[in-house]
Amino acid sequence: MKTLETTLRSLRESGRKALVPYVVAGATPDWTHHVEAAVLGGADAVEIGIPFSDPMMDGVVIQEAGLRALERGTTFESICQELESLETEIPLVAMTYYNIFLHYGLRRTAGRLHDVGVSGAIVPDLSLEESDEWRAASGDSDIATIFLVAPSTSRTRMRTVAGLSQGFLYASARMAVTGAASDQGEGERVVSELRRVSDIPTYVGIGVSTPAQAHTTAVFSDGVIVGSALVKIILQGASPTDVESFVRSFRTALD
Repeated sequence: MKTLETTLRSLRESGRKALVPYVVAGATPDWTHHVEAAVLGGADAVEIGIPFSDPMMDGVVIQEAGLRALERGTTFESICQELESLETEIPLVAMTYYNIFLHYGLRRTAGRLHDVGVSGAIVPDLSLEESDEWRAASGDSDIATIFLVAPSTSRTRMRTVAGLSQGFLYASARMAVTGAASDQGEGERVVSELRRVSDIPTYVGIGVSTPAQAHTTAVFSDGVIVGSALVKIILQGASPTDVESFVRSFRTALD
């Protein structure tokens, strides 16, 4: 079992609901301070979005953040260099697209992520059927490969996905790209189906944008992922103090 999963299972056993904010690396010059602020606000893990020119899962807010990051010259290596100065005790999880890893080299990527304190990776465009090489490379560096489950996923495929996912399962609440939503979506049904085939920690994302939504979602899941709502305030000029307060409002709702 990967270190990330051991940590997150222990978190669940303690009775705590996981809060996983998402920050786009390089979107602002002080993005690492936003990560540190999220930790101070009560995050249990932080997703580090590695910008890519052709995202397939990201909505307009995260696309805008990614574009700003790329315009600033952000690269996989520059992100790793900045992460080297980050001091945090909680897990970091990279989220990006497979071409980034493939171009850098799979084993080199996994080793570099491990060296800078990242313990998991979400790669939305990497299918189960094509994941063997990456899972082998990442496994050697103790990087957990986290797969997504959509509302359209059959129970048979859920069983397969759950069997290969490490760290946690990312349950998508809706058939949509990232972004705020006014309703709960299908998260509860997806989690219920997953519970029948696996006991791996399961977190819900895509549309969790308010503390009230986070509270409701955490009733039936092991935790929530908060992305676009946080990225939006950062793009609007939020300071690290603002980010800490924002994340803390979700932490309070979950507790």
